[in-house]
Amino acid sequence: MTDSTTPGERPRTVLLRRGEVHSPADPFATAMAVEGDRIAWIGSEAAADSLAPTADEVVDLDGALVTPAFTDAHVHTTATGLALTGLDLAAARSLPDALARVTAHAAAHPADAILLGQGWDASRWPERRPPTRDELDRAAAGRPLYLVRVDAHSALATTALLGLVPGITSLPGYVPDGPLTGDAHHAVRRAADASLGPAQRAAAQRAALRRAASVGIGSVHECAGPEISSEDDLTALLALAADEPGPRVHGYWAEAVTGPEDAKRVRDLGATGAAGDLFADGSLGSHTAHLHAPYTDAPHSGTAHLTADDVATHVTACTEAGIQAGFHAIGDAAIDTVLRGFRTAADRLGTARVRALRHRVEHAELLSPGAVTAFADLALTASVQPGFDAAWGGQDGMYARRLGAERARALNPFAALLRAGVPLAFGSDAPVTPLGPWAAVRAAAYHRTPEHRISVRAAFTAHTRGGWRAVGRDDGGVLVPGAPADYALWRTGALVVQAPDDRVARWSTDPRSGTPGLPDLAPGEPLPECLRTVVAGRTVYDRPNE
Repeated sequence: MTDSTTPGERPRTVLLRRGEVHSPADPFATAMAVEGDRIAWIGSEAAADSLAPTADEVVDLDGALVTPAFTDAHVHTTATGLALTGLDLAAARSLPDALARVTAHAAAHPADAILLGQGWDASRWPERRPPTRDELDRAAAGRPLYLVRVDAHSALATTALLGLVPGITSLPGYVPDGPLTGDAHHAVRRAADASLGPAQRAAAQRAALRRAASVGIGSVHECAGPEISSEDDLTALLALAADEPGPRVHGYWAEAVTGPEDAKRVRDLGATGAAGDLFADGSLGSHTAHLHAPYTDAPHSGTAHLTADDVATHVTACTEAGIQAGFHAIGDAAIDTVLRGFRTAADRLGTARVRALRHRVEHAELLSPGAVTAFADLALTASVQPGFDAAWGGQDGMYARRLGAERARALNPFAALLRAGVPLAFGSDAPVTPLGPWAAVRAAAYHRTPEHRISVRAAFTAHTRGGWRAVGRDDGGVLVPGAPADYALWRTGALVVQAPDDRVARWSTDPRSGTPGLPDLAPGEPLPECLRTVVAGRTVYDRPNE
């Protein structure tokens, strides 16, 4: 997005007062001044009196909380927008309900060349199975339909859509009457993606960015790539974000880099790095995450997409080119493959050079203690999604059905990562889980496995400053003088300092410590309501009637 001032223009000054400002610079601050696109001052109400006469605008917070705007470190923007504006089966309660929604959507969109939908999760339905192809054909009235699973690692396609993809039946991952995975899935996804016109794509992207801004998100990390979206999708999104007010967009392009020419292509696309969804494996929900031991509910161990040599080549080439590398890795076998590759690259180039680029691993769910140690040693950022545990964790959740309750308890060990010093960046993987940063902070603080819980303060930092650090910037995600003026205003209840375990007394929870408070996110408490989101000093969302 563009800055709030033009060259030669005096920066506009905004003074916010009579609220609660969440800042390490002054834990008792009630006021904040912004000049142009930077925070200029934070302090007390008395000091704000002297600034008010010269401010261009004075905002009476009326007790509202001011925090840094959130960063969502893993988003698929166009897919999120399509879910918001089109066929989203996340709320379907059963197989018949899902089919009825497909039928209604098809009737409401007679001109669409290919019907697009997403979000189905048969593990939540009483039938515990996805629709058959014949059932989908009838629901879609014989039209081409692409219906991606909630985790985006498998999809259903009607007979009419399969007919548009030559050679589909010979591709790995094709099954005669079930979800498509692997190359077969990627082929039908490309056909579906190609049906999106520029106007429909832009409308979806705007819808997603508007929703992000409305929940206090000031930056998103778009995880694009040849197996998840397209070059045109990424470049169009980056152009839209540069031209229109809204959240900042940092794009990642998940394509293997083997040398300088590949690295130049990534840069030419406008990408921050060759990272994001460069798949080392798939997902647990689709039985494609790569495990050391077989699934509890399937007679195999998932799918490996990369070797350790592939990883080492990519990390080496990216490090030599000075760009971030990264991978999608969920299962323990996939994570170990990625770590072996990073170790090889560190042996070639020196550990310090590899550490300096802040390479990242997306999801990083099934981690052994040794893997956690390796993450810390290599200074890898863990780009993780607390909403996954909220959706599928627990003794009776999908994770336990896939792995067994005991093995599932090892998933998403946020506390162990923090104790080891691993940088965390929180995200949603939207549309896999919804855009909603306070819900994610709550999910981390009240993890379904108690030993993995972290404090609200640590979770909040991972969802604000953690996202800025993950793109190599240390100046954002915190309200201090000189920082970017990316912030959000919230209506909320009393502020508290919460530890992850009430049995433990912590120095930071004592009011005498001066630790800034945050909203009470205990289960059952209402989540804060976003009143305004500001990015680079420009308002990108204002709550209606406020």
